Amino acid sequence: MPTERLLSTDLINVAVVGAGNFGRNHTRVYQQLAQRGERVRLVGVVDPDVERADVVAREFGTRAFGSIEQLLTTHSEVQAASVAVPTVQHAKVADQLMQEGVDVLIEKPLAASLSEADHLVATAQTNGRIAQVGHLERFNPAVRATLPLVTQPMFFEVHRLSVFTPRSLDVDVVLDLMIHDLDIVLAFAKSQVKEIRAVGLPILSGKVDIANVRLEFESGCIANFTASRVSTERIRKLRFFQPGQYISIDYGRQDLLVFSVSDDEESGSASVNPQINVSKPTVTSEEPLCAELKSFLDCVRWRSQPLVPLGDGRRALALALDITAAIANHGRKFNLEELRRRD
Repeated sequence: MPTERLLSTDLINVAVVGAGNFGRNHTRVYQQLAQRGERVRLVGVVDPDVERADVVAREFGTRAFGSIEQLLTTHSEVQAASVAVPTVQHAKVADQLMQEGVDVLIEKPLAASLSEADHLVATAQTNGRIAQVGHLERFNPAVRATLPLVTQPMFFEVHRLSVFTPRSLDVDVVLDLMIHDLDIVLAFAKSQVKEIRAVGLPILSGKVDIANVRLEFESGCIANFTASRVSTERIRKLRFFQPGQYISIDYGRQDLLVFSVSDDEESGSASVNPQINVSKPTVTSEEPLCAELKSFLDCVRWRSQPLVPLGDGRRALALALDITAAIANHGRKFNLEELRRRD
């Protein structure tokens, strides 16, 4: 049941399902967008823990509901929703919403399994729904400024380190943190993965908390990833080399540096090596979640393809699950679990 394009003056009625950290942030940004004059109305927050939902709803001036059924009974006009529940519930919640005619933004990872991801793709197609995956770094201004510069990446070095928090422990560090960078590298490299080498260990939780991964692509590109959620510092950086260029992205600072080999001494500012020029492209700072939700609402309004469609979310999920399997195989091969128990 496809939906007609909305007029630019029409309000989009939106809800948030899930009142945890991610759900609270989605609620906050929707409310901020409404206050800034965006044509959106936040109608409610849904969570089976009604007290938790009520805390978030009160904070941002909306209503709390204990179920999707309660929400839609009260607000049958809901057109869009953010799905910010635990990963294992993504498929059930997003499927229910789309069956009811609601467009969805599903937090990453898309689902807990590829079969669930495929089911969501089918549900979206059958019901004519806009469905977007919450790969937030796609909307990072530094990443957006990098896209026009990408030619033929041949080597990536990626670090994503975070201090330990009790959130998102339903998945390991690959699905929790590294998947952001897997999505970006897949978008930049535009090549199939040929080989995976990976190691990881649980440290403070029952799942892998720190991991190192080496990918080789069919194009010959190599990508090294390190992800940790037990670090003493926060680092979110991606660097890559391509013919004649080295590009460095700091996700957190929304910073971009470009080192280029050039005979033209007038281009950029010279580094220590006079043949290498350094430039810092202009990056307009913006909260990535704000950019993501605005883009989602535009897709809902104009019935247009999301920047991160379900197919991209499935691709990142498939790679993340392959990496998780490689980590498990490596652990069995070298008896890492037994060594851990001895410690």
